[in-house]
Amino acid sequence: MVAIALADTPQCIDHGPVFPHPIREAGVVVKGLPGGYRAYVTGPASSCRAIVIATDVYGFEAPLLRQIADKVGEAGYYVVVPDFFNGDYADKTNKTLVEWLEAHSPVNAAEDAKPLFAALKKEGKSIGVGGYCWGGKFTVEMAKTNYVKVVSISHPYNVTVDDMKEVKCPIEILGAQNDTTTPPKLVYQFVDVLRQRSQIPYFAKIFPGVAHGFACRYNTTDPFAVRTAEEALAYMLDWFKKYLK
Repeated sequence: MVAIALADTPQCIDHGPVFPHPIREAGVVVKGLPGGYRAYVTGPASSCRAIVIATDVYGFEAPLLRQIADKVGEAGYYVVVPDFFNGDYADKTNKTLVEWLEAHSPVNAAEDAKPLFAALKKEGKSIGVGGYCWGGKFTVEMAKTNYVKVVSISHPYNVTVDDMKEVKCPIEILGAQNDTTTPPKLVYQFVDVLRQRSQIPYFAKIFPGVAHGFACRYNTTDPFAVRTAEEALAYMLDWFKKYLK
């Protein structure tokens, strides 16, 4: 099983969330969005600022992802969390992780999502994207287009140094000290490239004591994990506030 070099990807399905109590949701699931997507939608539809959240491999049904979306919506954004996997989530599939990632290329997904972004843009909305894990690569691909104004990625999967040479908008990178998928040394390489591109605003931070998934998939009974995830969300919201007009 060597079709893709995935030595670091097992961490993508580690650190599963713990939910001691039900999570209340403020949004709704809608179907038939441009591109054929269903999505979790929250926040004011009248807002001229839209945030698309690209999920990790657990998909748009993950309670903590929806909680994040609701908090972004509370900040005044119209939030769309598409089901890019059409229900075929990595923790519910019969595929191996290698097979699953081959079937769900974030690069192909970004191309397929362009009708959705075009529709939001046609409605007069400025668009930002927040991506987690798998969604980090998707987000960077969208950052290479003219559809989005700003992006933020947390513990991304499969993002490369060359990707940083092509992004067209402000980018925030939130990494983890113990991430084996995108380790700190790789984040520093991203920064080295972005530093040479003075026209592209960027920000990077490595969160200490946490691993891949810390921003959206954490033990809700662990105060340190909760506090760190809340800090990452605050950084993302501050980044959007600064660059999404």
